[in-house]
Amino acid sequence: MAEVASVPPLLSGNLAFFFDLDGTLAEIKPHPDQVYIPAAVRTLLQKMSVMSGGALALISGRSMSELDKLATPFHFPLAGVHGAERRDINDKTHVVTLPEPVVTALHQHLSDALLQLPGTELEAKGMAFALHYRQAPEAEEAIFELAQQMTMRFPQLVLQPGKCVVELKPLGIDKGAAIRAFMQEAPFAGRTPVFIGDDLTDEAGFKQVNALGGVTIKVGNGDTIANFRLANVRMVYHWLGKLTQHIEQQKSDFLRGEDYESLSGSL
Repeated sequence: MAEVASVPPLLSGNLAFFFDLDGTLAEIKPHPDQVYIPAAVRTLLQKMSVMSGGALALISGRSMSELDKLATPFHFPLAGVHGAERRDINDKTHVVTLPEPVVTALHQHLSDALLQLPGTELEAKGMAFALHYRQAPEAEEAIFELAQQMTMRFPQLVLQPGKCVVELKPLGIDKGAAIRAFMQEAPFAGRTPVFIGDDLTDEAGFKQVNALGGVTIKVGNGDTIANFRLANVRMVYHWLGKLTQHIEQQKSDFLRGEDYESLSGSL
């Protein structure tokens, strides 16, 4: 693994922004329903979206409906369930589904199995399932074994580890594929992608953005292929605030320069 710089620079140019949510834009909480994005940060995201011509998207393991609630009152392009569902700038949705018999069988089997593991929780997302064990870390081995059994039984699924969670999702779906799809569309196409994330699920996004010559930022500790690192969620907020000020200042300087050239040309 290459050495990761501690803090990303203040960026310039034609940028497209992609953000993970839990652990990146919001502090991780004991229960997913307790997570929120502070109002000031939501407003900052909207400001960045306007500054980038709408080229800002949330990329998360959460469903798009959850992402919309957390981002309210603002409305961004989204990739939910690691990209199994995606909404573009024109509000067109793209959804990957599993056969209904597979969903039904998975739901029943996982529900029964987790009843035997107190403190664990099943999150059904329609086309994916998250097995949470934050409140029962002693169940980690059993959760992984259960998930592996399901991928053997249903080969159209893959196992995705995360922070105190293991997810079962459709094969071929990841955050990198979601970012690639966005980068082929307006207003993202032709811009330099910037992706910030904190978890194992974000490494596929980092890989894609690195391949596109973009900027990748890991939040927190742990091995990563990201270019840069921010220590925690609060440092993400601080860096985004500084970056926004930097971009605004550049725009102001540019406009002042244009005014000067216009004035000089008229004299």
